[in-house]
Amino acid sequence: MTSSHDEGATARPVAVVIGPPGAGKSTIGRRLAAALGVRWHDTDSAIEEAQGASISDLFVDHGEDHFRALERAEVARALREGDVVVSLGGGAPMDAQTQELLVGHTVVFLDVGIADASRRIGFEGNRPLLMVNPRATWTKMMNERRATYERLSTVRVDTAGRKPAEIVAEVVAALGHTPAGAAPAPATPPTDPEEQS
Repeated sequence: MTSSHDEGATARPVAVVIGPPGAGKSTIGRRLAAALGVRWHDTDSAIEEAQGASISDLFVDHGEDHFRALERAEVARALREGDVVVSLGGGAPMDAQTQELLVGHTVVFLDVGIADASRRIGFEGNRPLLMVNPRATWTKMMNERRATYERLSTVRVDTAGRKPAEIVAEVVAALGHTPAGAAPAPATPPTDPEEQS
């Protein structure tokens, strides 16, 4: 029996979760990892831990360019890990180098509208790019980023008005995985028409 990563094969995440602020990247990423029986890695949290400062403080104290350089390096490192679901910060996929690195990965775009995003994050002051006129800023940001999110994604899930469990179930089905803890498939499974689509 071979391991999930053959000797010499390049390790890569099971899925990379992208989307705007309020899409649920952390919540869904964590639950998706649990459903698939793998680790979960949040690049924003990893940066905060490594730097000993919040994302907001990094923006204020060192500027966006400094933060984006840290983010680019952390994303590149995370994309070399195997058996993991990686959640990226909302702006990470806008970086040209990161876009190149995401080619060939399973990228899940969590789509969301302004109503759900505002309800989930409340547009509180800890989102550095949403400090001034957060609703208008979020809408403008999403309009600018949507095409990139859609182009990079291999799976798009509309999260509007949906519970996390529903969203995770749709992603798991789209990825063609069996949730962790589910009964193993028979040795010679019958043909499943859904698996051929």
